[in-house]
Amino acid sequence: MSFMLKDFSLLIGLFSATILSAQTELKVNTVFVPMGIYNIAVEKPVHSKISLQAEAFVSPWKSFLGENLQMYMGTVEGRYYFKETGNKWYVGTYLSMAAFNLQKWNYWSKMTVEDENGNPELLPDGSVRVTERYQKGLAFIWGISGGYHFVLDKKWGLDVFAGAGFTQSLYKGYYEDNNERYDGATKWNKSGEVLPTRAGVMLTYRLE
Repeated sequence: MSFMLKDFSLLIGLFSATILSAQTELKVNTVFVPMGIYNIAVEKPVHSKISLQAEAFVSPWKSFLGENLQMYMGTVEGRYYFKETGNKWYVGTYLSMAAFNLQKWNYWSKMTVEDENGNPELLPDGSVRVTERYQKGLAFIWGISGGYHFVLDKKWGLDVFAGAGFTQSLYKGYYEDNNERYDGATKWNKSGEVLPTRAGVMLTYRLE
């Protein structure tokens, strides 16, 4: 757990310069805490109904339940509240950038490796080569979000949110058993798709 605590300390340090003014909220996503994944944020009002939020998402797991799940993502979001900043319904738009080493959902099971003729590859012992695949690369995201901010008391609250956006990824694909490329490319693969990219329940604390 020591490496996770180190990552968390670094994130706190990155945000420390932005938490000096009143009305700023510090947040942690309670959904990911049990998995040892950090999603923390700082939200600052810039108008009676508009705020800006800086967010970090860190999944340090080179292996989680046997799957690659390593991601480092930063997000900047602008929010519009229908009542007032930090209270009730809001909509927003956000930009994110992520570096990842993970397995896409449709690569979570082992698959037969085929040669250039479409035949199963055989291992030296005569068995068919079967392995998982994983992807490493960068992602750039533009999306829209929405949520509801519950005010529990003067300082504490809950921020329930979700967002989806257009994701442009640059990545390389590898076999799990020998870490060699499976995609046949020499440079980056490109992938563009619309995906849900953020969600959770943030526990919030307001500075006064």
